[in-house]
Amino acid sequence: MGDESRRRGQGAGPVGASGPPQPGAGAATRRQSWARLRRALWQPPRPHGAQPRGRVVGPLELFYDLAVVVLVAQAAHRLAGRLTWPGIGEFAVVFTLVWIAWANGSLHHELHGHDDARARSTFLLQILVLVAMGAFIPQAGGARGAAFAVATAVLFAVLAVLWLLAARGDRPEYRRASRLFVTGTAACAVLLAATALLPAGARVLAWGLLDAAYLAGFAAVVIRASPAQAAALIVTDSLTERFGAFTIIVLGETLTGVVAGLAGQPISALTMAVGLVAVVVGFGAWWTYFDLAGQRRPRPERRASLQWLAGHLPLTAAIAAMGAAMVSLVDHAHDGRTPADTAWVLGAGAAIVLGATMLISASQQAGNRDRGLYQPLVRTCAAVAVACLAVGAVRPAPVILGLALVLLLSIPWGLAVAHRVQLVAAELNDDQPGHQSLVAGMAAS
Repeated sequence: MGDESRRRGQGAGPVGASGPPQPGAGAATRRQSWARLRRALWQPPRPHGAQPRGRVVGPLELFYDLAVVVLVAQAAHRLAGRLTWPGIGEFAVVFTLVWIAWANGSLHHELHGHDDARARSTFLLQILVLVAMGAFIPQAGGARGAAFAVATAVLFAVLAVLWLLAARGDRPEYRRASRLFVTGTAACAVLLAATALLPAGARVLAWGLLDAAYLAGFAAVVIRASPAQAAALIVTDSLTERFGAFTIIVLGETLTGVVAGLAGQPISALTMAVGLVAVVVGFGAWWTYFDLAGQRRPRPERRASLQWLAGHLPLTAAIAAMGAAMVSLVDHAHDGRTPADTAWVLGAGAAIVLGATMLISASQQAGNRDRGLYQPLVRTCAAVAVACLAVGAVRPAPVILGLALVLLLSIPWGLAVAHRVQLVAAELNDDQPGHQSLVAGMAAS
């Protein structure tokens, strides 16, 4: 019996050996659980080249884009009330600053962001600064220019810190390019803050110089990137979707401009006709971009990616400016001739949309694969762009100007449709039995 008891005790040894928990074991387990939770909610920035290719755009990014477009709307509203050459220059400078900040933040999230509390916090921080910027945009060229400069400087400083935190975990081959980018963004923040001390006229000019310098520096970093760095700069499907969504939201400014013009005038048949024609002009800009270049990735090359990114700046700026000019177009619906500034903004805006679309399409695979379409399309868009400028110079009555732009914007689309119809007809002919027998006989001979 004693032996059996000893054997039973030995069999139960592991259970008996577990004993009571060691002091501090529960606290260590809780610390480990909290550490895992913290890592899941607040992940470190994703290293260069590690972004998932199948990622889709989330609602957080779309909300951020919407916040940026509020600033675009503020700039367009300011332009609508000051449709002069100085007003156009101020709009271009302010829009470019906003676009650079948006593209900067979008690229950071694309390359280094996660869908976690860290990303939500950093996006919220940027949105809070954007709201302050938006409040100052209506008088950015005047009384509130210094406040706008300081707010924009804060946004660029936040972006510089985000890029710096991401650069801390970079592999050696990425460090030089990352440091250059962080240094450039931080320098831009400092210089923007310094412009608050300048007079209003000099301040806007300084912003324009900073726009040009930043874009040139970004282009230099991309072009001089090593093969390993270039692989991390490839435009992904999610970034393509992001730029397309931003373009769509900016296109909404054309509808806003028309509605604002109609709401501020007594409605007559001619006023309504001008407004509806202006909507079709905006629709023509949408059709031009999305039918010929939108939602397509560029070739996996540094210069192609840079060309694709840069082409969206004049495209979206021109669309927003056209939306601002549509307010004036509707306001002067009964005039014998369209006001000069309004006509020029609409004609030049349509020309820029055509040119930017061709610039973007030239960076894409389709431009190389389907040369039978894109080579004549480039020449056609160039001729149509010149015609749009001519319409702006002639300044016909608002309804005539709108109809002329609709007709001109439909020409490239008509060429593309005719080309595709021709391809479909050729495929149908190839599928006919007689044609297949003829081809088989020729091959046999």
